Amino acid sequence: MATRRPRLIERRKAVGHTQESLAEAMEVDRTTVGRWESGHAAPQPWMRPKLAGVFGITVDQLADLLDRLDGPTGARPEIVPVQLPQAQRPASPRDMVAAIATDSAESALFLRFASTTNVDEILLEQLEADIARLAVEYVSRPVPDLIHEISSMRRGVFDLLQGRQHPQQTIRLYLAAGRLSGLATHIALDLGHYAVAATHARTSWLCAEHAGHNGLRAWVRSIQSLIAYWQRDYAQAAELARAGMPYSDGGTMGARLLSLEARACAASGGQAGTLRAIESAAEARTGTTGVDLPGVFTFPEAKQWAYAGTALLALGNTRWVPQAISASHLAIALYQAAPEADQSSGDLLAAHLDLANAHLASRDTDGAQDALNVVMQARPERLTASIAKRLQALNRSLASQPYAGSPALLSLRENVQEACSRPVLTTTSEPST
Repeated sequence: MATRRPRLIERRKAVGHTQESLAEAMEVDRTTVGRWESGHAAPQPWMRPKLAGVFGITVDQLADLLDRLDGPTGARPEIVPVQLPQAQRPASPRDMVAAIATDSAESALFLRFASTTNVDEILLEQLEADIARLAVEYVSRPVPDLIHEISSMRRGVFDLLQGRQHPQQTIRLYLAAGRLSGLATHIALDLGHYAVAATHARTSWLCAEHAGHNGLRAWVRSIQSLIAYWQRDYAQAAELARAGMPYSDGGTMGARLLSLEARACAASGGQAGTLRAIESAAEARTGTTGVDLPGVFTFPEAKQWAYAGTALLALGNTRWVPQAISASHLAIALYQAAPEADQSSGDLLAAHLDLANAHLASRDTDGAQDALNVVMQARPERLTASIAKRLQALNRSLASQPYAGSPALLSLRENVQEACSRPVLTTTSEPST
């Protein structure tokens, strides 16, 4: 007695199909359906989603039906090697015609499957244009205007990747998913949710790997360096910045990674490494080739000078304070001269706080107060987690020697304490600096 799949037959009958009507629905020969049910063959993988849909079940449930092979005793038969006889009766012409027709039908079905895609060129172009727009708008607009769109678009791309595309379309979708995950990383980072940011960054890295895109790989390493920096793991921050350099094959990524390395080295007291990285970042800027995606995916010269000011100041040596002041002033001037859409208020506040610290280190109380006034006037939605951390660090400095108890710094201390007491960003964001 032939091995059979009785549950598969029962399901076919339950949905009202004969072998002939099922064959028609599946666009195969009736004998193919018969071979499925007899256990002599199984539907090809690309046929199974369609067959599952005809049966009104999931692909996993269909796999279970196909797996149940019942022999004469109702038990699953033992799989034994097939012994072919030495001589077989040649197939009749009629059998050969039927076999050729079945193979042709299956080949045609696979052709339709392989040609089908759930995306098209227009959709991909619009998606890429929307991501570029969001990357630009994120620099200067509060996130409540953008966060829902970023989140819903990212989910939409994830859903598309579960469908079928041609290989090049899949690569473009992975690149889109990686960039949207990068924007999600920025949001979490600016809100101070570092574990969440790290998860988004890992997703972005995986997408960059699938897309084979060096620019995104380098950018992800840069934002992972930022996460480590704000978690005060400065050695890891520097290592991640260095790990991104092999992928920085164009645009401003080399300057970004070297600037991050400089800041991380300075925070851990490495003067030689800091100065080397600052100089190398300047060289990388002059040798920039290629074009970045705009907005948060590029590294403007103003931010490079802001990072240099932070790094020089973090060295804790009065020798570098004048250079830190010059770097911060230049960063502020470049941002203020930039088009409004490119003016990151988060970077401007960071540069003003660096300037306040530098003036304080050079005993210029008025200069420190002037720089701090800009921060005091900032709206609450501009006080990101990184700005709050900088204010808290300044508050601790003013409470320690040689500044503690100085009557000349009384007003400054009160202003910083008041700024620290203000609510920090919870639902809005600027790019972390």
